[in-house]
Amino acid sequence: MSSTPVGTTSNPENKNIEDLEVKDAQIIFNSVWTMLVEELGEENLRFPKEIFWLNGAPGAGKGTNTNFIMKYRDLTAPPLVVSDLLQSPAARKLIDTGRLVGDREVIGIIFRQLLDPVYQSGVVLDGFPRTKVQVECVKLLFNQLVALRNKYANTLLSTHFKKPHFHIVVLFVDEKESVKRQLSRGHKAIAHNEEVRESGDGELEEIRPTDTDPEAALDRYRTFKEKTYGALKDLRAIFFYHFINAHGTIEEVRARIDQELQYQGSLELDEATYDRLSRIKIATTLSKHARQELVNRLDSYEERQTELFSQVVELIKNDFMPIVMRHAISGKALVNSENPIFNNPDALSMLIDIFSERGYHAIIDIHREEVPESVDPKTFKISTRIKRIYRVRIQFKGSEIRRGR
Repeated sequence: MSSTPVGTTSNPENKNIEDLEVKDAQIIFNSVWTMLVEELGEENLRFPKEIFWLNGAPGAGKGTNTNFIMKYRDLTAPPLVVSDLLQSPAARKLIDTGRLVGDREVIGIIFRQLLDPVYQSGVVLDGFPRTKVQVECVKLLFNQLVALRNKYANTLLSTHFKKPHFHIVVLFVDEKESVKRQLSRGHKAIAHNEEVRESGDGELEEIRPTDTDPEAALDRYRTFKEKTYGALKDLRAIFFYHFINAHGTIEEVRARIDQELQYQGSLELDEATYDRLSRIKIATTLSKHARQELVNRLDSYEERQTELFSQVVELIKNDFMPIVMRHAISGKALVNSENPIFNNPDALSMLIDIFSERGYHAIIDIHREEVPESVDPKTFKISTRIKRIYRVRIQFKGSEIRRGR
Protein backbone atom coordinates (compact mmCIF):
# COMPACT_ATOMS: atom_id res chain seq x y z
CA MET A 1 0.00 0.00 0.00
CA SER A 2 1.17 3.53 -0.75
CA SER A 3 1.81 6.14 1.91
CA THR A 4 1.44 9.04 -0.51
CA PRO A 5 1.18 12.40 1.31
CA VAL A 6 -2.03 14.37 0.92
CA GLY A 7 -1.93 16.90 -1.89
CA THR A 8 0.49 15.10 -4.23
CA THR A 9 -1.98 13.09 -6.29
CA SER A 10 -1.36 15.19 -9.39
CA ASN A 11 2.04 13.52 -9.80
CA PRO A 12 1.84 10.92 -12.64
CA GLU A 13 3.55 8.31 -10.47
CA ASN A 14 1.04 8.86 -7.69
CA LYS A 15 -1.79 8.68 -10.21
CA ASN A 16 -0.53 5.28 -11.37
CA ILE A 17 -0.43 4.10 -7.76
CA GLU A 18 -4.03 5.25 -7.25
CA ASP A 19 -5.12 3.40 -10.39
CA LEU A 20 -3.52 0.24 -9.05
CA GLU A 21 -5.26 0.71 -5.70
CA VAL A 22 -8.62 1.07 -7.44
CA LYS A 23 -7.99 -2.16 -9.35
CA ASP A 24 -6.90 -3.89 -6.14
CA ALA A 25 -10.12 -2.74 -4.48
CA GLN A 26 -12.23 -4.16 -7.31
CA ILE A 27 -10.44 -7.50 -7.08
CA ILE A 28 -10.78 -7.67 -3.28
CA PHE A 29 -14.41 -6.54 -3.29
CA ASN A 30 -15.43 -8.96 -6.03
CA SER A 31 -13.68 -11.80 -4.21
CA VAL A 32 -15.40 -11.07 -0.89
CA TRP A 33 -18.79 -10.44 -2.51
CA THR A 34 -18.65 -13.65 -4.55
CA MET A 35 -17.75 -15.60 -1.41
CA LEU A 36 -20.76 -14.17 0.46
CA VAL A 37 -23.15 -14.84 -2.42
CA GLU A 38 -22.01 -18.45 -2.74
CA GLU A 39 -22.17 -19.03 1.00
CA LEU A 40 -25.37 -17.17 1.95
CA GLY A 41 -27.26 -16.48 -1.29
CA GLU A 42 -27.73 -13.05 -2.85
CA GLU A 43 -31.23 -12.61 -1.41
CA ASN A 44 -29.78 -12.92 2.09
CA LEU A 45 -27.17 -10.18 1.72
CA ARG A 46 -29.17 -7.72 3.78
CA PHE A 47 -26.86 -4.96 4.94
CA PRO A 48 -27.84 -2.16 7.37
CA LYS A 49 -29.95 0.61 5.88
CA GLU A 50 -27.86 3.26 7.63
CA ILE A 51 -24.12 3.01 8.29
CA PHE A 52 -22.01 5.59 10.09
CA TRP A 53 -18.43 5.05 8.97
CA LEU A 54 -16.70 6.62 11.98
CA ASN A 55 -13.05 7.55 11.70
CA GLY A 56 -10.67 10.02 13.22
CA ALA A 57 -7.20 10.89 14.34
CA PRO A 58 -5.68 8.83 17.18
CA GLY A 59 -6.98 10.27 20.43
CA ALA A 60 -9.82 12.18 18.73
CA GLY A 61 -12.44 10.45 20.87
CA LYS A 62 -14.14 7.94 18.59
CA GLY A 63 -14.90 5.53 21.42
CA THR A 64 -15.93 8.36 23.73
CA ASN A 65 -18.50 9.72 21.28
CA THR A 66 -19.82 6.52 19.67
CA ASN A 67 -22.69 6.10 22.14
CA PHE A 68 -23.64 9.76 21.71
CA ILE A 69 -23.94 9.30 17.94
CA MET A 70 -25.96 6.11 18.42
CA LYS A 71 -28.38 7.80 20.81
CA TYR A 72 -28.71 10.78 18.49
CA ARG A 73 -29.74 8.51 15.60
CA ASP A 74 -31.85 6.08 17.66
CA LEU A 75 -29.49 3.19 16.92
CA THR A 76 -29.81 0.35 19.43
CA ALA A 77 -27.36 -2.21 18.03
CA PRO A 78 -23.89 -2.23 19.61
CA PRO A 79 -21.19 -0.46 17.61
CA LEU A 80 -18.78 -2.42 15.45
CA VAL A 81 -15.22 -1.58 16.44
CA VAL A 82 -12.80 -2.74 13.79
CA SER A 83 -9.87 -3.06 16.20
CA ASP A 84 -11.96 -5.50 18.28
CA LEU A 85 -12.78 -7.58 15.20
CA LEU A 86 -9.15 -8.11 14.31
CA GLN A 87 -7.79 -10.50 16.92
CA SER A 88 -5.41 -12.66 14.91
CA PRO A 89 -1.74 -12.62 16.09
CA ALA A 90 -0.60 -11.05 12.80
CA ALA A 91 -3.24 -8.36 13.02
CA ARG A 92 -2.36 -7.57 16.64
CA LYS A 93 1.32 -7.23 15.75
CA LEU A 94 0.55 -4.67 13.07
CA ILE A 95 -1.84 -2.72 15.30
CA ASP A 96 0.67 -2.56 18.15
CA THR A 97 3.26 -0.94 15.87
CA GLY A 98 0.78 1.63 14.57
CA ARG A 99 0.60 0.03 11.12
CA LEU A 100 -2.41 -1.13 9.12
CA VAL A 101 -3.94 -4.59 8.72
CA GLY A 102 -4.34 -6.10 5.24
CA ASP A 103 -7.36 -4.83 3.32
CA ARG A 104 -8.61 -8.24 2.21
CA GLU A 105 -8.74 -9.55 5.77
CA VAL A 106 -10.40 -6.41 7.14
CA ILE A 107 -13.06 -6.18 4.43
CA GLY A 108 -14.00 -9.84 4.64
CA ILE A 109 -14.49 -9.67 8.40
CA ILE A 110 -16.43 -6.39 8.34
CA PHE A 111 -18.83 -7.33 5.54
CA ARG A 112 -19.71 -10.58 7.28
CA GLN A 113 -20.37 -8.76 10.57
CA LEU A 114 -22.58 -6.17 8.89
CA LEU A 115 -24.91 -8.97 7.74
CA ASP A 116 -25.85 -9.79 11.34
CA PRO A 117 -29.62 -9.07 11.60
CA VAL A 118 -29.05 -6.99 14.75
CA TYR A 119 -27.62 -4.23 12.55
CA GLN A 120 -30.48 -4.06 10.02
CA SER A 121 -31.79 -0.64 11.06
CA GLY A 122 -28.36 0.94 11.38
CA VAL A 123 -24.90 0.74 12.90
CA VAL A 124 -21.86 2.80 13.82
CA LEU A 125 -18.68 1.26 12.39
CA ASP A 126 -15.66 2.55 14.28
CA GLY A 127 -12.34 2.58 12.42
CA PHE A 128 -13.21 1.96 8.78
CA PRO A 129 -12.30 2.79 6.03
CA ARG A 130 -8.64 3.60 6.63
CA THR A 131 -6.95 3.09 3.25
CA LYS A 132 -7.56 4.03 -0.37
CA VAL A 133 -8.48 0.42 -1.16
CA GLN A 134 -10.97 0.33 1.73
CA VAL A 135 -12.48 3.64 0.60
CA GLU A 136 -12.98 2.22 -2.88
CA CYS A 137 -14.62 -0.85 -1.37
CA VAL A 138 -17.09 1.38 0.48
CA LYS A 139 -18.02 2.94 -2.86
CA LEU A 140 -18.40 -0.49 -4.47
CA LEU A 141 -20.54 -1.71 -1.57
CA PHE A 142 -22.88 1.26 -1.91
CA ASN A 143 -23.24 0.68 -5.65
CA GLN A 144 -23.91 -3.01 -5.09
CA LEU A 145 -26.59 -2.29 -2.48
CA VAL A 146 -28.30 0.15 -4.83
CA ALA A 147 -28.23 -2.50 -7.55
CA LEU A 148 -29.80 -5.05 -5.19
CA ARG A 149 -32.49 -2.57 -4.22
CA ASN A 150 -33.36 -1.97 -7.86
CA LYS A 151 -33.33 -5.69 -8.63
CA TYR A 152 -35.76 -6.60 -5.85
CA ALA A 153 -37.84 -3.38 -5.94
CA ASN A 154 -41.03 -5.01 -7.22
CA THR A 155 -40.74 -8.31 -5.40
CA LEU A 156 -41.74 -9.65 -2.00
CA LEU A 157 -38.14 -9.08 -0.88
CA SER A 158 -38.26 -5.33 -1.49
CA THR A 159 -38.65 -4.55 2.22
CA HIS A 160 -35.27 -6.17 2.89
CA PHE A 161 -33.38 -4.03 0.40
CA LYS A 162 -33.84 -0.41 1.40
CA LYS A 163 -32.00 2.55 -0.05
CA PRO A 164 -28.59 2.56 1.69
CA HIS A 165 -27.55 5.64 3.65
CA PHE A 166 -23.82 6.08 4.22
CA HIS A 167 -22.47 8.78 6.54
CA ILE A 168 -18.76 9.53 6.77
CA VAL A 169 -17.90 10.93 10.20
CA VAL A 170 -14.36 12.22 10.79
CA LEU A 171 -13.22 13.44 14.22
CA PHE A 172 -10.10 15.56 13.79
CA VAL A 173 -7.36 16.84 16.10
CA ASP A 174 -3.94 18.13 15.10
CA GLU A 175 -0.65 16.29 15.53
CA LYS A 176 0.33 17.88 18.84
CA GLU A 177 -3.06 17.22 20.47
CA SER A 178 -3.18 13.65 19.15
CA VAL A 179 0.20 12.71 20.61
CA LYS A 180 -0.68 14.42 23.88
CA ARG A 181 -3.94 12.46 24.20
CA GLN A 182 -2.35 9.13 23.27
CA LEU A 183 0.34 9.50 25.94
CA SER A 184 -2.21 10.74 28.47
CA ARG A 185 -4.27 7.62 27.87
CA GLY A 186 -1.16 5.53 28.46
CA HIS A 187 -0.33 7.26 31.75
CA LYS A 188 -3.91 6.75 32.99
CA ALA A 189 -3.91 3.10 31.93
CA ILE A 190 -0.60 2.44 33.73
CA ALA A 191 -1.91 4.06 36.91
CA HIS A 192 -5.15 2.09 36.66
CA ASN A 193 -3.34 -1.21 36.16
CA GLU A 194 -1.07 -0.56 39.15
CA GLU A 195 -4.13 0.02 41.30
CA VAL A 196 -5.77 -3.16 40.01
CA ARG A 197 -2.66 -5.23 40.76
CA GLU A 198 -2.40 -3.82 44.29
CA SER A 199 -6.07 -4.15 45.16
CA GLY A 200 -6.89 -7.25 43.13
CA ASP A 201 -10.11 -5.54 42.10
CA GLY A 202 -10.96 -4.57 38.52
CA GLU A 203 -9.68 -5.49 35.09
CA LEU A 204 -6.38 -4.56 33.50
CA GLU A 205 -6.48 -2.15 30.57
CA GLU A 206 -4.56 -2.75 27.38
CA ILE A 207 -1.47 -0.58 26.94
CA ARG A 208 -0.27 -0.20 23.38
CA PRO A 209 3.29 0.84 22.50
CA THR A 210 1.84 4.01 20.97
CA ASP A 211 0.43 4.92 24.42
CA THR A 212 3.86 5.21 26.00
CA ASP A 213 6.31 5.97 23.17
CA PRO A 214 6.10 9.53 21.75
CA GLU A 215 7.70 8.45 18.47
CA ALA A 216 5.28 5.57 18.02
CA ALA A 217 2.36 7.90 18.83
CA LEU A 218 3.64 10.39 16.27
CA ASP A 219 4.02 7.65 13.63
CA ARG A 220 0.46 6.52 14.32
CA TYR A 221 -0.85 10.02 13.76
CA ARG A 222 1.13 10.46 10.56
CA THR A 223 -0.18 7.12 9.27
CA PHE A 224 -3.69 8.43 9.82
CA LYS A 225 -2.94 11.78 8.16
CA GLU A 226 -1.20 10.34 5.11
CA LYS A 227 -3.23 7.18 4.46
CA THR A 228 -6.63 7.49 6.14
CA TYR A 229 -7.42 11.21 6.07
CA GLY A 230 -6.34 11.63 2.48
CA ALA A 231 -8.35 8.60 1.36
CA LEU A 232 -11.50 9.70 3.21
CA LYS A 233 -11.59 12.98 1.29
CA ASP A 234 -12.58 11.04 -1.83
CA LEU A 235 -15.93 10.27 -0.19
CA ARG A 236 -16.97 13.90 0.32
CA ALA A 237 -18.45 14.20 -3.16
CA ILE A 238 -20.45 10.96 -2.85
CA PHE A 239 -21.79 10.61 0.69
CA PHE A 240 -22.83 12.96 3.45
CA TYR A 241 -19.52 13.95 5.03
CA HIS A 242 -19.34 15.11 8.65
CA PHE A 243 -15.99 16.70 9.51
CA ILE A 244 -15.93 17.47 13.24
CA ASN A 245 -13.32 19.46 15.15
CA ALA A 246 -12.59 17.24 18.18
CA HIS A 247 -10.52 19.80 20.11
CA GLY A 248 -11.97 20.99 23.42
CA THR A 249 -14.12 19.42 26.13
CA ILE A 250 -16.47 16.48 25.63
CA GLU A 251 -19.43 18.85 25.85
CA GLU A 252 -17.98 21.14 23.17
CA VAL A 253 -17.25 18.24 20.82
CA ARG A 254 -20.71 16.75 21.29
CA ALA A 255 -22.30 20.11 20.59
CA ARG A 256 -20.47 20.10 17.25
CA ILE A 257 -21.59 16.53 16.55
CA ASP A 258 -25.16 17.54 17.36
CA GLN A 259 -24.94 20.41 14.90
CA GLU A 260 -23.41 18.22 12.18
CA LEU A 261 -25.93 15.39 12.43
CA GLN A 262 -29.06 17.49 12.30
CA TYR A 263 -31.92 15.76 10.54
CA GLN A 264 -31.82 15.82 6.75
CA GLY A 265 -34.92 14.40 5.06
CA SER A 266 -32.99 13.82 1.88
CA LEU A 267 -30.72 11.39 3.73
CA GLU A 268 -33.57 9.35 5.24
CA LEU A 269 -36.16 9.10 2.49
CA ASP A 270 -36.07 7.71 -1.01
CA GLU A 271 -35.56 10.44 -3.61
CA ALA A 272 -39.12 10.27 -4.97
CA THR A 273 -40.60 10.52 -1.47
CA TYR A 274 -38.41 13.46 -0.52
CA ASP A 275 -39.13 15.32 -3.77
CA ARG A 276 -42.85 15.07 -3.12
CA LEU A 277 -42.67 16.04 0.56
CA SER A 278 -40.28 18.92 -0.07
CA ARG A 279 -43.26 20.99 -1.24
CA ILE A 280 -44.37 21.25 2.38
CA LYS A 281 -42.42 23.60 4.64
CA ILE A 282 -40.41 21.98 7.44
CA ALA A 283 -41.09 22.99 11.05
CA THR A 284 -37.39 23.30 11.79
CA THR A 285 -37.89 24.20 15.43
CA LEU A 286 -39.28 20.79 16.31
CA SER A 287 -37.68 17.35 16.35
CA LYS A 288 -34.42 17.05 14.46
CA HIS A 289 -35.22 13.63 13.04
CA ALA A 290 -38.09 11.20 12.65
CA ARG A 291 -38.16 7.70 13.96
CA GLN A 292 -37.00 4.95 11.64
CA GLU A 293 -40.46 3.38 11.58
CA LEU A 294 -41.99 6.64 10.36
CA VAL A 295 -39.47 6.84 7.52
CA ASN A 296 -40.24 3.27 6.50
CA ARG A 297 -44.00 3.96 6.44
CA LEU A 298 -43.58 7.05 4.27
CA ASP A 299 -41.38 5.18 1.81
CA SER A 300 -43.99 2.42 1.72
CA TYR A 301 -46.74 4.95 0.85
CA GLU A 302 -44.66 6.28 -2.04
CA GLU A 303 -43.91 2.78 -3.32
CA ARG A 304 -47.23 0.99 -2.81
CA GLN A 305 -49.93 3.72 -2.72
CA THR A 306 -48.43 6.38 -4.93
CA GLU A 307 -51.65 7.95 -6.23
CA LEU A 308 -53.33 8.26 -2.83
CA PHE A 309 -50.10 9.52 -1.27
CA SER A 310 -49.80 12.20 -3.94
CA GLN A 311 -53.38 13.33 -3.40
CA VAL A 312 -52.89 13.66 0.38
CA VAL A 313 -49.67 15.64 -0.09
CA GLU A 314 -51.38 18.05 -2.53
CA LEU A 315 -54.35 18.45 -0.21
CA ILE A 316 -52.10 19.36 2.71
CA LYS A 317 -50.10 21.79 0.61
CA ASN A 318 -53.13 23.56 -0.88
CA ASP A 319 -55.78 23.39 1.86
CA PHE A 320 -53.96 22.93 5.15
CA MET A 321 -50.69 24.83 4.93
CA PRO A 322 -52.21 28.28 4.15
CA ILE A 323 -54.18 28.03 7.41
CA VAL A 324 -51.21 26.68 9.35
CA MET A 325 -48.97 29.50 8.14
CA ARG A 326 -51.52 32.10 9.32
CA HIS A 327 -51.14 30.66 12.81
CA ALA A 328 -47.33 30.75 12.82
CA ILE A 329 -47.27 32.97 15.93
CA SER A 330 -49.47 30.80 18.13
CA GLY A 331 -48.16 27.47 16.86
CA LYS A 332 -51.69 26.02 16.88
CA ALA A 333 -54.10 25.58 14.00
CA LEU A 334 -57.46 23.85 13.61
CA VAL A 335 -58.47 22.78 10.11
CA ASN A 336 -61.86 21.27 9.28
CA SER A 337 -62.20 19.17 6.16
CA GLU A 338 -65.04 17.28 4.55
CA ASN A 339 -62.89 15.95 1.73
CA PRO A 340 -64.08 12.40 0.89
CA ILE A 341 -60.49 11.25 0.45
CA PHE A 342 -60.36 10.86 4.23
CA ASN A 343 -63.06 8.20 4.10
CA ASN A 344 -60.08 6.01 3.33
CA PRO A 345 -58.35 5.24 6.66
CA ASP A 346 -55.00 5.06 4.87
CA ALA A 347 -55.36 8.71 3.89
CA LEU A 348 -55.77 9.69 7.55
CA SER A 349 -52.65 7.71 8.47
CA MET A 350 -50.73 9.39 5.67
CA LEU A 351 -51.82 12.84 6.83
CA ILE A 352 -50.60 12.22 10.38
CA ASP A 353 -47.29 10.73 9.18
CA ILE A 354 -46.67 13.53 6.68
CA PHE A 355 -47.17 16.21 9.31
CA SER A 356 -44.96 14.28 11.74
CA GLU A 357 -42.17 13.99 9.16
CA ARG A 358 -42.35 17.73 8.50
CA GLY A 359 -42.05 18.48 12.22
CA TYR A 360 -45.68 19.09 13.21
CA HIS A 361 -47.93 17.24 15.65
CA ALA A 362 -51.35 16.45 14.17
CA ILE A 363 -54.42 15.03 15.91
CA ILE A 364 -57.57 14.10 13.97
CA ASP A 365 -61.09 14.04 15.38
CA ILE A 366 -63.94 12.67 13.27
CA HIS A 367 -67.35 14.25 13.84
CA ARG A 368 -70.50 12.79 12.31
CA GLU A 369 -73.59 14.93 11.76
CA GLU A 370 -76.93 13.89 10.32
CA VAL A 371 -78.01 16.50 7.75
CA PRO A 372 -81.07 16.75 5.45
CA GLU A 373 -80.43 15.61 1.90
CA SER A 374 -83.82 15.48 0.14
CA VAL A 375 -87.60 15.63 0.68
CA ASP A 376 -90.10 13.21 -0.86
CA PRO A 377 -92.70 15.47 -2.58
CA LYS A 378 -95.48 12.97 -1.95
CA THR A 379 -94.87 11.96 1.61
CA PHE A 380 -92.79 14.96 2.64
CA LYS A 381 -90.45 12.49 4.26
CA ILE A 382 -86.99 13.95 4.78
CA SER A 383 -84.04 11.81 3.81
CA THR A 384 -80.82 12.44 5.67
CA ARG A 385 -77.19 11.54 5.25
CA ILE A 386 -74.28 11.35 7.61
CA LYS A 387 -71.76 14.13 7.05
CA ARG A 388 -68.27 13.49 8.24
CA ILE A 389 -66.18 16.40 9.41
CA TYR A 390 -62.50 15.75 9.97
CA ARG A 391 -61.11 18.18 12.51
CA VAL A 392 -57.32 18.28 12.40
CA ARG A 393 -55.52 19.99 15.26
CA ILE A 394 -51.97 20.93 14.27
CA GLN A 395 -49.37 22.04 16.78
CA PHE A 396 -45.81 23.28 16.37
CA LYS A 397 -43.49 25.73 18.06
CA GLY A 398 -44.81 29.20 17.35
CA SER A 399 -42.88 32.42 16.89
CA GLU A 400 -41.93 34.50 19.90
CA ILE A 401 -42.82 38.20 19.71
CA ARG A 402 -40.51 40.52 21.60
CA ARG A 403 -42.31 43.39 23.23
CA GLY A 404 -40.78 46.73 24.02
CA ARG A 405 -40.79 48.09 27.54
